[in-house]
Amino acid sequence: MSSLRICTYNIHKGFSQFNRRLSIHDLRERLRLLGADVVFLQEVQGMHLRHAHLRPDWPTQPQHEFLARDVWQQTAYGGNAVYDHGHHGNAILSRHPILSQANQDVSDHRFESRGLLHCEIRVDGMREPVHCVCVHLGLTAGSRRRQMAALVKRLDELAPAGAPLIIAGDFNDWRNHADDCLTSQLGVTEAFVSIRGRPARSFPSNLPVLRLDRIYVRGFSVDRAEVHYGLPWSQISDHAPLTAQLSTH
Repeated sequence: MSSLRICTYNIHKGFSQFNRRLSIHDLRERLRLLGADVVFLQEVQGMHLRHAHLRPDWPTQPQHEFLARDVWQQTAYGGNAVYDHGHHGNAILSRHPILSQANQDVSDHRFESRGLLHCEIRVDGMREPVHCVCVHLGLTAGSRRRQMAALVKRLDELAPAGAPLIIAGDFNDWRNHADDCLTSQLGVTEAFVSIRGRPARSFPSNLPVLRLDRIYVRGFSVDRAEVHYGLPWSQISDHAPLTAQLSTH
């Protein structure tokens, strides 16, 4: 039997709620305490020249590399929003080898840049690579519907039927339409639904009300799933991180 602990977290570009304080240093310490093997991150700042110039405590590395250093040996990053002074997007950190990575642009309009970061990861004890997709979907129902259709199409083409699969991230899906789309077409199970009967409340992080973040799996059993909210998490990002302990025979 193989086990895998995963985490998904919208890190709000390394700032606390309402951008009150730079939290990237606290984030790195807290993230390591979660003990995840694979981490799915959204709103990761790959570069920001203004912050780098004005803030002496701004990391010299891209945020995904800064967070991963000395713990997660492999990283992948997909820059979705690109502007004059920088870019941000999704990232995957892994203790296991990343065999391939690709970022698919699924932006629905020019005011909202979105992407699907897809990696194949080799996990000890598993015969096939695990397809891992980090997502951050749009704010409107129409955008999310089209982006999920693109996700299904991609995985239908690249992930053989029954291949182990993890899709995690910020779905912005407070009405829970993603379950209807993804579970029927990809054969995935949402981690919190499998244990608690419904997705986790993850936003805002001080006292979560909205069910925005998800962890979908195929080829794994979900042994445990947790939401990490309240202090100190509410001082780090506006979203609460989710973790899940997975196993497979």
